Amino acid sequence: MSDSKTPAELSPAAKLEALLFVAAEPIPLTQLGTALDLTPAKIRNLLDELDESLATRGLRIQSLRGRVQLTTAPELAPLIQDFLNLDATSRLSGAALEALSIIAYQQPVTRPQVDAIRGVNSDGVMRSLLSKGLIQEGGRAEGPGRPILYATTPEFLQHFGLNSLSAMPNIDLAEVAAENEEQEILKS
Repeated sequence: MSDSKTPAELSPAAKLEALLFVAAEPIPLTQLGTALDLTPAKIRNLLDELDESLATRGLRIQSLRGRVQLTTAPELAPLIQDFLNLDATSRLSGAALEALSIIAYQQPVTRPQVDAIRGVNSDGVMRSLLSKGLIQEGGRAEGPGRPILYATTPEFLQHFGLNSLSAMPNIDLAEVAAENEEQEILKS
């Protein structure tokens, strides 16, 4: 006599976990709902339950713009890098971190908007962030020239060990801008 269950006997949470495990990329919630014949609300509840049960294990649920995936826990990155003989994750320059934070908090945002906030040309930094897969083109802005809109990627979340954009620290951009102006005045 075997203890294994048939697929019909497995819980919806177990089925959801299996789908996330085999998915090669983030999956839309609607696709999970269709596959499991569940409402989006039920899928979100199951994802919350699964994320909670994974908190003491080596996996996490990551969500971005209505898509979810199963990832390794960020705190295990050094162990995984050693095990897979990977070089340490590439470091980001101060300029890249500055541009990336602007994109993360303002997304979707155009390069000229990033330039205006940084006060310098961001072409090279943006190319670097695109090549690292931390940002992506997210459409075109309405207006003259229809500039490209940039947004963060799931790789951005993984790089910084975030489950979702809502896990980013809350900051008051007006306050940051005021502090920067004050520092510039003190420098002159």
